Amino acid sequence: MKSLANLSREPAGKALLADDVLEFHAARLLLLIRLCGTANRIDGLTKMAKLDFFVRYPQFFEAVSPDVARPGALKSVESSMVRFHYGPWDKRYYHVLSYLEAKALITVTQEGKQLQLRLTGLGQQAADAISKRESFTTLTQHMKRVKKLLGGKSGSSLKKLIYEIFRDEVARKSLDEVIE
Repeated sequence: MKSLANLSREPAGKALLADDVLEFHAARLLLLIRLCGTANRIDGLTKMAKLDFFVRYPQFFEAVSPDVARPGALKSVESSMVRFHYGPWDKRYYHVLSYLEAKALITVTQEGKQLQLRLTGLGQQAADAISKRESFTTLTQHMKRVKKLLGGKSGSSLKKLIYEIFRDEVARKSLDEVIE
């Protein structure tokens, strides 16, 4: 994964995937905290990762949603995640969260046993600007559906839901195996 600033060093003929761009993941996580969190924060890395799982895998969200027959529902996987000790996880989270914290877009604080991820004023402005871009309209709408259905659940209850419903797709996979 590389920053856009470093991509100019790559050969012009090399394919560029959004999944390889740091700022793409950073923008998604800013939106996730803003749109799926409460009061511009998400309490716990597990909750953040599980909400992100349902954002990145819309077909899994559809399986838990009572409103399955939505017109225009997303069908593609945005970015790969792996099976981890605590369910779906992206090994880049720590890297991206550190990037957001270094850019003063989020603060990360310890609250009991959880890390609390909170948007700063600058992070809120950035998330709001991103959410207004036409290219993020579909993702923003999907995040609002995820928030409405799952935003009030704890990280551990989301993890339990994923393991119960998606046994073959997630729970029975080996650690570090890619979820498809």
